[in-house]
Amino acid sequence: MPEEPENEQVEQQPQEPEAVPEANGEKDPWSDPAAARKEIEKLRREAASQRTKVRELEPLAAKAKELEDAQKTEAERLAEQLTAERERATSATRAAVAAKVEALAAKTFADPTDAVGALNPTDYVDGSGAIDTDRITADLADLLQRKPHWAKTPEGPRRPAPDLTQGSSGNGNRTPNSPAQEFAGFMERALKGR
Repeated sequence: MPEEPENEQVEQQPQEPEAVPEANGEKDPWSDPAAARKEIEKLRREAASQRTKVRELEPLAAKAKELEDAQKTEAERLAEQLTAERERATSATRAAVAAKVEALAAKTFADPTDAVGALNPTDYVDGSGAIDTDRITADLADLLQRKPHWAKTPEGPRRPAPDLTQGSSGNGNRTPNSPAQEFAGFMERALKGR
């Protein structure tokens, strides 16, 4: 097996930054701290002047946008208005269907909002915008068959019933007594132990 040469540790001497060659006959400002500070200040002034120009041009850009909007054809403006109105109508229709579903579900559902979340409002509106209540009623009945735990209970909300077999009297060692009998037993035991 050939011998591996031992790694010689060579002490590295700190290298001085190489001087950047002069470009266009100018000296590199970053090699001298004082010159670097001057260059930084110069760049800061330039950036501030650019920010000022941007602030001055923003109102002009807004005016250009207004002019562009003014130059749109009447058809383009009407198309944008039509799109916005359709979105509003769709939103209003969904709200109306959700309200109708909730009203119909209030009769049979413990929480009618469960039905609103489970059904898709767009399925119950025809082309003229009328709400199909018969279909909503049928789908609510189907939903209750699939999720019977959502149904309203006839006696109202469930209330906890006390269980008299729980606690210390439920272990079978004591018979239930009235408070007067318990006090009499306590007094009898106290007098005998005297």
